[in-house]
Amino acid sequence: MAHMNIVLHEPEIPSNTGNIGRTCVAAGATLHLIEPLGFKLNEKSIRRAGMDYWKELDVRIYLDYDDFLKKNEGAVIYYATTKGPHVYSDVHYEDNCFIMFGKESAGIPEDILYDNQKTAIRIPMIGKTRSLNLANSVSIVLYEALRQHDFDHMKLEGQLRSYRWK
Repeated sequence: MAHMNIVLHEPEIPSNTGNIGRTCVAAGATLHLIEPLGFKLNEKSIRRAGMDYWKELDVRIYLDYDDFLKKNEGAVIYYATTKGPHVYSDVHYEDNCFIMFGKESAGIPEDILYDNQKTAIRIPMIGKTRSLNLANSVSIVLYEALRQHDFDHMKLEGQLRSYRWK
């Protein structure tokens, strides 16, 4: 069963984190939050965005980036950034890898990106668009990683309430 890890480096907007938490529950991914956070984890806006899924979320919190690295020594980490040299869909995501996203106002610090150029990835965009919404970016990259593993632990067929598929 493929497992992915989503890392938010100093997230600032509680509703984004709530939406990402909900996505992680739906995808069976673990959410890792690197402090400082721009909100408190018990804020109403996180609960509203994450709905009733937040209690099912595997979430881990770290004091800072160094604490994250120390507790996940040897992990394969991809750094999602608008500055990345590699397109996210050209990468092979290993089982149990980590995909890191930066804070909404500034992204991942450039010194971290410079030290990890080989695993810095980007979502292509047209023109002068600065970035996509953080929750949308997480969904795009996470589901590409899961697709590469054939969605092996996921429900692949839905059901209608009043009809049966032919």
